[in-house]
Amino acid sequence: MLETLDAAAVRRWCASGLAALQRHQGEIDDLNVYPVPDGDTGTNLVLTLTSAQQALAMDLETLPDDGHTPHGHALRLMARGALLGARGNSGVILSQILRGFADALAAAPAVRGRQLAAALADAATAAYAAVAHPVEGTLLTVVAAAARAAEQADTDDLRAVARAAAGGAARALARTPEQLPALARAGVVDAGGRGLCLLLDALVEVVTGESPARPAPAPPAVRPPATVVRETGSPAYAYEVQYLLDATDEAVARLRGELDGLGDSLVIVGDGGTWNVHVHVNDVGAAVEAGVVAGRPHRISVTRFADQVAPAAPLPSPLPDGRAAVVVATGAGIAELFAAEGATVVPANPSTGELLDAIRATGAARVVVLPNDPNTQSVASAAAREAHRLGVKVSVVPTRSPVQALAALAVRDPKRRFEDDVIAMAEAAGACRYAEVCHASKEALTVAGPCRPGDVLALVEGEVHLIGADLLDTCTAMVDRMLGGGGELVTLLCGADAPAGLADRVREHVERSWPFVEVQAYEGGQPHYPLLVGVE
Repeated sequence: MLETLDAAAVRRWCASGLAALQRHQGEIDDLNVYPVPDGDTGTNLVLTLTSAQQALAMDLETLPDDGHTPHGHALRLMARGALLGARGNSGVILSQILRGFADALAAAPAVRGRQLAAALADAATAAYAAVAHPVEGTLLTVVAAAARAAEQADTDDLRAVARAAAGGAARALARTPEQLPALARAGVVDAGGRGLCLLLDALVEVVTGESPARPAPAPPAVRPPATVVRETGSPAYAYEVQYLLDATDEAVARLRGELDGLGDSLVIVGDGGTWNVHVHVNDVGAAVEAGVVAGRPHRISVTRFADQVAPAAPLPSPLPDGRAAVVVATGAGIAELFAAEGATVVPANPSTGELLDAIRATGAARVVVLPNDPNTQSVASAAAREAHRLGVKVSVVPTRSPVQALAALAVRDPKRRFEDDVIAMAEAAGACRYAEVCHASKEALTVAGPCRPGDVLALVEGEVHLIGADLLDTCTAMVDRMLGGGGELVTLLCGADAPAGLADRVREHVERSWPFVEVQAYEGGQPHYPLLVGVE
């Protein structure tokens, strides 16, 4: 039994809490009545705390040099890791709970009962402050109840306060169906609150050496169809956007107001310079661009809710056998297209670490990576090698353009063996010829002849094939040249600087000149290239 919480106990708590969440991961996922990505609360909490434990493990022997105590240093590492690995609403809120806990105890010479109670109060305050529009009957309610029970214990006995906090959380969890009608209709308690109860029980076990005996929540009742559409917020918003952001406090304050006007379920948490941003929106591009204005967004994840409808019967946990796709994209429209295909999107020119982070964040054991740029292929291969060392099987399909990635994603079939699926995706990408149109930035000698600044260049498979003066004429001539070699489907991605109506006029040309060819046109939003073309 412990009289005070030291650094070793913090590490044992993190490991024990993660183990408990992993044991109950499926149970917590099943508690959800919301078929959306952040509805997979058990999985998201496991991924969040896994990142916290990894941060502790990588800094196991480091002594604090920031004036904090060893236990304070360990708590800060745990909170920082959770922030960087947070997934979904519940994961982001948990990271803020840990941050409030760490901030309160970082400089405390010893952590006894009253210090633990004060830390839980700060954690609850931080959690509520992180959510733009707090809802009772959720994880927030449970952490607030734990803090109140700890304060009411009014003792320096660490064991008594830990037990009181865990008991208060459990009682609050049992009352969550009274606060949220959706929980009552489904016959379940709040999933995020259940996860926090497991963490507090793990803390009791570390402090006392005893496991609290608590019955598990009742299994989910048979749910009426379409009881609700998501864990938080309105069904009017189609996408979940989440990213890390390097920005100042002032910039983040402005970002809160802008994102709150774009959507709902807004949560922004940070630890001084790095922030985790989570919001539900319809305009993915605007949400990401707001982050670009505020600072440097990275680890961008976009998921479409329509792809996350819960199955009629529970499925096994996706972690051991699940599959995922990670795609590199430039342009908000292109990112939306990939997200609609169920892929995790990474911004252009990623580092090996950023790609590796995206691969691991999927939680899948088998991942295909689509780099969409020759310069990114070596980075993708390096990330794949690192992922293999961590037990994740990664295959890189060497796509050189977003149109090839769209072709590859279109043929994915989870019923096939992973290896066969990768082969099919590679074949589809290889069968898609790609081209791009841009303006020359300087004088040069190309295989199509000399060009001057401002000339329109049409590149097919990376080589300059045409040099023109008019953008539309060059685009249509390029498409004619590509279709001269055969093709049934043309995909057009319009860039951010494309003149209005460019895609429509190219489509009309194809329909007149190639009446048996289908044309699909999208707003890609990519910079520098007014038009990207794929021919299949």
